[in-house]
Amino acid sequence: MNKISLLKVVFSRRMLTAFIMGYACGLPYDLTKTVLKAWMSDQGIDLAVIGLFTLVGLPYALKFLWAPLLDRFTFSMLGRRRGWMLLFQVALILAVIGMGSGAPAANPWMMAFAAFLVTFFSASQDIVVDAYRREDLADAELGLGSSLYFYGYRIGMLVAGSGGLILADRLSFQTVYWILAACLLPGVLTTLLTPEPPMIHGQPRNFKETVAEPFLEYFRRRGALWMLAFILMYKLGDNIAAAITTPFYLELGFTKTQIGTVVKLFGFWAVSAGGLVGGITMLKLGIHRSLWIFGVLQALSTAGFALLAHLGAFLPGLAGVVAFENFSAGMGTAAFMAFMASITNQKFTATQYALLTSLMRIPDVGISALSGLMARQMGWFAFFIFCALIAIPGLLMLFKFAPRRPKVVRAETSMEIP
Repeated sequence: MNKISLLKVVFSRRMLTAFIMGYACGLPYDLTKTVLKAWMSDQGIDLAVIGLFTLVGLPYALKFLWAPLLDRFTFSMLGRRRGWMLLFQVALILAVIGMGSGAPAANPWMMAFAAFLVTFFSASQDIVVDAYRREDLADAELGLGSSLYFYGYRIGMLVAGSGGLILADRLSFQTVYWILAACLLPGVLTTLLTPEPPMIHGQPRNFKETVAEPFLEYFRRRGALWMLAFILMYKLGDNIAAAITTPFYLELGFTKTQIGTVVKLFGFWAVSAGGLVGGITMLKLGIHRSLWIFGVLQALSTAGFALLAHLGAFLPGLAGVVAFENFSAGMGTAAFMAFMASITNQKFTATQYALLTSLMRIPDVGISALSGLMARQMGWFAFFIFCALIAIPGLLMLFKFAPRRPKVVRAETSMEIP
């Protein structure tokens, strides 16, 4: 591809759409994670209760259950993908406004319900955006489009996490949530302006094609269950540790502005750099060898939080630990997402990708729900050492899924696991 053609692809409508849709998907994720937990900590809610609130993210882990319906039915005259996207985006904005109108200490159950609605509509938007991106981009554009989606996603998290925490030092959390709800409007505008992608493979016509066939095709593969176990385990320690870091920073004595500036803003550039370095490394070493390197770095970076627990409210220590952890997470996520995409059958991209990403979220909303209780019982130092050690089983499974001489099989066929 010559320079002019490359520039046309980079600055095309398709790439801009992928970037903005990534932003629209990333912003609501931190609303029920970082910002909500900071709000609850600010109101003196028990750490174990804060950890349990991670369960409101259950829709991220179960979105594969209703993903086939979004393949089967068309919601409006905007088309199958754009119609569903617009519905979920409008519902998401209303849910965020409702969440901001609540009070975690006075009415925690209503807050939990509002947060659940936010995650449900956010997870549903993720399903449709992933399917839209796969159908809108040509095969040669998928790598660049996925990278731009990733950067847009991180910017959305930055706006919610960093921007939300910095604003919360100056405004009420209710006002912060209403402002962040307005920040979701670019996604709505993009949905209205971008075209509907063509249905090259047609629309599912019956129950078997809609629900059964995507799962049957996957589970017919040799080693399919081991593959799901690997997806669960690879980022397990990293996910459990990340679920409770905001209360950890606050308990150490860092201000919300310091957390918003260093952890979110500074961390954004570190994870973005990690994603870029990870992509370049995969071009040189391949996905399998990269999974080994990045997995080890993820475990070491998680142990860095234990060091911070000893250092206390030492700002340079916070910056160093956050930079290393985010850089490693960026590389690990880039390789992990590329690996999952490589085992997805393109005929069932929406449903199978939703299945794999749902499984990736299970530790985030299942085991991670106990993270607050675990941290309180074990102490911060022992807790983060534990999180680093439980990364080992996922690394050991790489002997099966990332051998030195991997068996190459195209995703469009019934792929076997080496």
